[in-house]
Amino acid sequence: MDQGIRHIRHLQELLAIEKQVDLTTWQEKVARMSIDDRVRHGLTWKPVQVMQSGFAMGDKAFVTVVRPPHHRHDSQFKAGSPVHFYTEAAMAKRHRISGVVHYSTDRKMQIILNTDELPDWLNLGPIGVDLEFDNRSYTEMEKALARALDARGNPLAEFRQILSGQRQPDFGATPDLAFPEGLNHAQSEAVRGILSARELALVHGPPGTGKTTTLVAAVRELVIRERTVLVCAASNTATDVLTERLAAAGLQVVRIGHISRVDERLLDLTLDAQVAAHPDSREIKKVKIQAAQARKKAGTYKRTFDAEARADRRDGYKEARELMDWARHLETRLVEQILDSAQVICTTLTGAAHGLLDKRQFTSLIIDEAAQALEPAIWIPLAKVERLVLAGDPHQLPPTVKSAEAARKGLNVTVMERLLTTLPQMHLLTVQYRMNPAIMAFSNTWFYQDQLLAAEGLEQRTLPVSDPRPVLFIDTAGCGFEEKINPETKSRYNPDEYVLVTCHLESLRHELVEKEWPEIAILSPYREQVEYIEEEIEKDEHYGTLPIRVQTIDGFQGQEMDVVILSLVRSNSRSEIGFLQDYRRMNVAMTRAQRQLVVIGDSATIGNDPFYAKFLDHCQETGAWRSAWEYVNG
Repeated sequence: MDQGIRHIRHLQELLAIEKQVDLTTWQEKVARMSIDDRVRHGLTWKPVQVMQSGFAMGDKAFVTVVRPPHHRHDSQFKAGSPVHFYTEAAMAKRHRISGVVHYSTDRKMQIILNTDELPDWLNLGPIGVDLEFDNRSYTEMEKALARALDARGNPLAEFRQILSGQRQPDFGATPDLAFPEGLNHAQSEAVRGILSARELALVHGPPGTGKTTTLVAAVRELVIRERTVLVCAASNTATDVLTERLAAAGLQVVRIGHISRVDERLLDLTLDAQVAAHPDSREIKKVKIQAAQARKKAGTYKRTFDAEARADRRDGYKEARELMDWARHLETRLVEQILDSAQVICTTLTGAAHGLLDKRQFTSLIIDEAAQALEPAIWIPLAKVERLVLAGDPHQLPPTVKSAEAARKGLNVTVMERLLTTLPQMHLLTVQYRMNPAIMAFSNTWFYQDQLLAAEGLEQRTLPVSDPRPVLFIDTAGCGFEEKINPETKSRYNPDEYVLVTCHLESLRHELVEKEWPEIAILSPYREQVEYIEEEIEKDEHYGTLPIRVQTIDGFQGQEMDVVILSLVRSNSRSEIGFLQDYRRMNVAMTRAQRQLVVIGDSATIGNDPFYAKFLDHCQETGAWRSAWEYVNG
């Protein structure tokens, strides 16, 4: 059997395993719950009151609901979550509409409904909202793999051979281009490599090495040669970062995706917003209003309903349908016009399956954060392109795989991770611009074989304090600062490590009087620790009003701050370190800081692991180690 065919069938097998585990886990979590249990576990809001309703961008109907003050249970609803909005009216008749959460707070939630009409049952009875299993990404990955399996004599068939290792990609002549000042040699060579690649180019961008800058420069060159470039990323956050940078570079960008999943700062770049802002949209809205009026008139209650009244109603509904058909025709034409004029279309990998892109073909596809994407997701946009550019870093956060079996059989190995070891040509970005060289040093040695160089002047990137050391390890060994576990969530936290966080914040506050307060992030691999610290900081009169971000490591990838304080949490007599065994997650955490990295942990617990043993040695050799007792008392 053809190697490429075998590879795709193997991916299909792994995806089926992953989907079944994900679905089974969801069903076991939800299916046997009563409504009260679902409410208690934050999977259902009921009853809710409709505070507001109307139409969002793209003329999608929305409802804003609020739950009663006494319902203070945890909520699993987040922006982008698929939901069902429903009422149980008289006669046990159940009305349901699917939608997506736009935003959710403790008591209030806005839902963008998957319809352009508000339901007529909003006031018929008790309203509820159910969180649903998100099956869409699996469906699109399954379709993409089926297309790849059937491909014959086209670019998709070529990708099947190349990405499976059956053959090497081809390269043309490297263009001799003059790039603007600001690109270093490695970045310039990466752009040239992208332009010379006939099917595939790889850009390996370690933390702070200007990967986004390089991709923007590449896109600017590509749009000179091509009509439109397709840009994707595994997550909405990564897609938004690149969208913002491309637009700032003066390119005509259209962001495709549900507005609930797009950063609010970028809403003007979305297709919905560009349609709404276009002068022709006024005519479309006018026709839709006429359709709504015709429908309302046709449905008006009449005391005597004879043949003439029935004919009038039939004619009224027909007029409404014809007007709506005309409005949709005008809207489709306007959408096509906007997409035709775009230099760059940005979307997530799953978003590339949007119906608006069905008949569109592109020469080049750039996938950012490719090392964080499941390989089946990479195949979703591949049927639309001739050249693929993969950019990312396999030494940072990997994709999430929920099935241990699928991970063991290779689903957790990304296509970029695999190709970096087999391709004869790839582009490593080697100059980092983010952090003080001391912060970079350990990761550079462990992950990148000391191939990275710090840009000139970064050694001056320190805090204006009496002890400006860029790296500190605060060791809690022997202090009795043991981890705790939340019996409900099974997640771990360590209240004593927060005490050390406040000690460090207090020392900064004392020395930075009348000086600019730095941007600070407090990170942890454990959600329970993040929530604990968030609650404590909000209550603290000193720090509650300061610009301090508290976040999980996973939620902070792609961001940076002046100071990063990392709480490792784990402290036990068994040397169990759990999440800390994922060194790639630690690489992300340790490379977010620009001026100072503070790591709080128990050397007795983590020191038996080779990665942390090496890190502790590094801290001892560079004078970065401090005892927690010394820190608290001194």
